[in-house]
Amino acid sequence: MSEALEIAHGAFGRVALLDMDRSLVRHAHPHCHVLLKVEGDDTQFLVGDQVVALTDDQAVLINAWETHAYLHDPQRAKAMILALYIEPDWLGAFRRNWAASGAPGFFGQPSGAVTPTIRRLAHDLAAEMVYAPLSSHIQDELLSNLMVAVIERFTAWREEPLSLRAAARRNAGDWRIRRTIARVRAEPGAMLGTEALAREAGLSRAQFYRLFEQSTGAPPHVFLNAIRIEQAVEAIVSSEEPITAIGMRLGFAAPAHFSRFFRDHVSVPPSIFRGIVRRGGQPAA
Repeated sequence: MSEALEIAHGAFGRVALLDMDRSLVRHAHPHCHVLLKVEGDDTQFLVGDQVVALTDDQAVLINAWETHAYLHDPQRAKAMILALYIEPDWLGAFRRNWAASGAPGFFGQPSGAVTPTIRRLAHDLAAEMVYAPLSSHIQDELLSNLMVAVIERFTAWREEPLSLRAAARRNAGDWRIRRTIARVRAEPGAMLGTEALAREAGLSRAQFYRLFEQSTGAPPHVFLNAIRIEQAVEAIVSSEEPITAIGMRLGFAAPAHFSRFFRDHVSVPPSIFRGIVRRGGQPAA
């Protein structure tokens, strides 16, 4: 069974130390998403339509809203993975053009060769999460240094003109899709299907699907599921709302359905996720 060994959550987003032996469904995140192997067997992810290996020497790099899935090989043992889900606004505080990590294309490739520095920082961060989960060192130094090393190694986002051009474009897109996204964010529990959203937007299903994926990088159903997961994580971490109530608010009539949905996207059920986060004294400042 896959396990979340430790989870840190804060203004930076979240960092999870996962011991994985179970595949996850195709999904997406609104984060800059980086996967680094800590120990165990090599493994692989499906990023877009490409199978990408996660090894000691290779990281998996996933853009915000890029669809991906964990592909576990049952012939292999578990892989311990350091999974970084980093908020673009937090990265923008380091260098303002890094806020573009919330847009498609921030990483030019879905993988990259890990340097000795990145490997050391990843292991130091994983060790700190295990041995000192309440440490401010996690966010203040280890995560910051790791993300700086990752971005400087794997992206071309060092030039301000490039960032300004992309920043101007990333807010563009069809106004009907922007209106649909606002509706989905405001009512994630409405459980509207693609056909209903297309009708509301005044588009055919095919037009809606094409424009939506062009605007966000993700198909409508993957985007909606991602919004539900992020709102569920925020409520689980930051409130005392019962997990059953969170599931119902997000459109799940049965607790078991919500638990399975959450586990298939995050790797553990919501009750275990809450317990791990709170055991570590999160969220961090």
